[in-house]
Amino acid sequence: MTFPAGAVVPGLRMTVYVGESDLWHHRPVYTEIVHRAHAAGLAGASVFRGIEGFGATSLIHTQRLLSLSEELPVAVVVVDTEEKVRGFLPQLDGLVAEGLVTLDACEIVRYTGRGEAG
Repeated sequence: MTFPAGAVVPGLRMTVYVGESDLWHHRPVYTEIVHRAHAAGLAGASVFRGIEGFGATSLIHTQRLLSLSEELPVAVVVVDTEEKVRGFLPQLDGLVAEGLVTLDACEIVRYTGRGEAG
């Protein structure tokens, strides 16, 4: 994604919700998603660890002591143009066995902060 710093362009935000301990070939699913997004040339991806939540099992996962579950929710957020994000979606097939993917239209304002004179 290339456009002048400070320019506002339309984009698509994909959020993939998975469990912290979900694995794909002995590797965390969230790590695999980030590496695949990088290899696909997407603008960026970040992983956020939730402190409490529930999903398909309706079991509440929390980081509090004395909880019955330690598997916390993890959100992988990817932002790029709609075309690139939608083109990446098939890579999640077979990778996300249990989870949720949301797509939201967004506006992207890019600031590099390094190496570009403003």
